[in-house]
Amino acid sequence: MQRFKGKTLFVTGAGQGLGEAIGQRFHEEGANVVAVDINDSTLATVWPGDERSTAVVADVTQAEAIQAAVDKAVERFGRIDILANVAGIALEQPFVDISEADWRRVIDVNLTGTFLVGQAVARQMIRQSPAGGAIVNMASKNGIAAEVKYAHYNASKAGVILLTKTMAADLADHGIRVNAVAPGYCRTPLTAAMDPEEFQRRYAEQCIPLNRLGKPEEVAGLFAFLASEDAGFVTGETILMDGGQLAIDGRKFHAWDDI
Repeated sequence: MQRFKGKTLFVTGAGQGLGEAIGQRFHEEGANVVAVDINDSTLATVWPGDERSTAVVADVTQAEAIQAAVDKAVERFGRIDILANVAGIALEQPFVDISEADWRRVIDVNLTGTFLVGQAVARQMIRQSPAGGAIVNMASKNGIAAEVKYAHYNASKAGVILLTKTMAADLADHGIRVNAVAPGYCRTPLTAAMDPEEFQRRYAEQCIPLNRLGKPEEVAGLFAFLASEDAGFVTGETILMDGGQLAIDGRKFHAWDDI
């Protein structure tokens, strides 16, 4: 499909994992892609650049850097039609051990970064009026149900969900739709760095009804749907994709030997 031919996607966190998969999906469907990441080396490897893509190094917590990236996108492709607001980090720490610096770092990247990027891109979309646009924020299952040792991450993603609703309300008159995707446990470089393979396997067996972790390309597919005309009457929503984890009470009886 070429659903996004002639459209321009601005995607953060594009150097690896979910952001990379999302950017690639839109590129395959015909979009121009402005790939943004703080890591220059991974970004250059994934996005070497072609006639329909360009890479921009920027820190999502810095408003001036994000505005410069938006300006570069407009200079290259003339407009921004879609934002995939993906950049994020996670730290695993018991609540009582979280330092103020770590708390602020996670909130700054995941929530403030989502706000700053969303605001800068929305302003550009408004300047393009009456064309409108589509914004898809990266939330998480952890923004809906808490997970131990992730207080800062959980809080940041819960904030993204309500920010999404508010952005949708504020931007509706400009024809800009705003939604969010809340993935559960997906197999990415971030999870691989945090959790050993055996933990991932056991987690899927014991906690996820579909008995496996999510795939980045599945998250990318949902982002593409929400940005497409098929979702033209959808705004202010957060769609959970967690393999059924939050649909149950936490117990998969056949997965526990002692039940």
